Amino acid sequence: MSQSGRSDPVERGRRVLALEAEAIQALAERLGSAFAQAVTLLSQAKGRVIVSGLGKSGLIARKIAATFTSTGTPAAFLHPVDSLHGDLGIVGKEDVAVLLSKSGSTDELFGLVEQLKRLSVPIIAVTGAPDSVLARQASVVLDAAVKEEACPETLAPTASTTAALALGDALAVTLLEVKGFRREDFAALHPGGTLGRKLLQRVADVMLATDLPLLPPDRPMRDCVVLLAEKRGTVAVVDRSGALLGVVTAGDLTRLMERTPDFLGIPVADVMTKKPKTSTPDELAVAAIRRMEEFGIMALPVLDGGRKVVGMAHLHDLMRAGA
Repeated sequence: MSQSGRSDPVERGRRVLALEAEAIQALAERLGSAFAQAVTLLSQAKGRVIVSGLGKSGLIARKIAATFTSTGTPAAFLHPVDSLHGDLGIVGKEDVAVLLSKSGSTDELFGLVEQLKRLSVPIIAVTGAPDSVLARQASVVLDAAVKEEACPETLAPTASTTAALALGDALAVTLLEVKGFRREDFAALHPGGTLGRKLLQRVADVMLATDLPLLPPDRPMRDCVVLLAEKRGTVAVVDRSGALLGVVTAGDLTRLMERTPDFLGIPVADVMTKKPKTSTPDELAVAAIRRMEEFGIMALPVLDGGRKVVGMAHLHDLMRAGA
């Protein structure tokens, strides 16, 4: 086969990708107030998001429903035909529907539309025909029209389904930001995934739990200097029961040396920070990291319910663990 012959499939593939990229770019440029209205409807819904479509639109609708669900917005795919044969029971009056149809005139969809209207369920139409019958029945219309399908002779929807999928992703991601959906929330919904396992790590999984750097409050700074050097720069000051009174850090030592040359005999109680930031064994590791970064600290004493020091969580250990 000639070099030009080998390049033809590559060029054709590039053309398909270019057409679909152009469709999404055009969609982004005309995104406007209707999109904001759709996000508001979805964010205010007390029930689920019912996503539906037929054929290729139905496949895209399934993926959009899955994306909503995995990012904190309960959603379900409902086949428009099955909805008329018992499955309509999953729809509640507090739901919102997202209906996908390139033409906006898919006959099988209108039985479902009629039932949604009867239940007063708001409809968000994602369609390539913003003046269609479906659009006229919708509370909000999102224009997903494309200039050209990537498939020759428009034999199969290509750019149009890509545009609809991208629009669904835009809705889901914008919605999660509006709702304040966090990485920890994502992890809780994906406990079996790599990210989920990392984000669901607890402080107890990573903390130092033995040979802890502890001192009673009457011990001199001479003893504390040794522990600071041996135990990575943070010493917990505890009472006789092991309850936390304060912490002394390498930074505290540096500041003390600058202002008090003869400091070795000073009791640690006179130097310690009396209300340090702390953690608990059950706290998510990512939450502990966030607090350490926010306050510029390298370690957190880990306390049980009685404020007894049961561990020391170091930032580098948490980061190495993937949290």
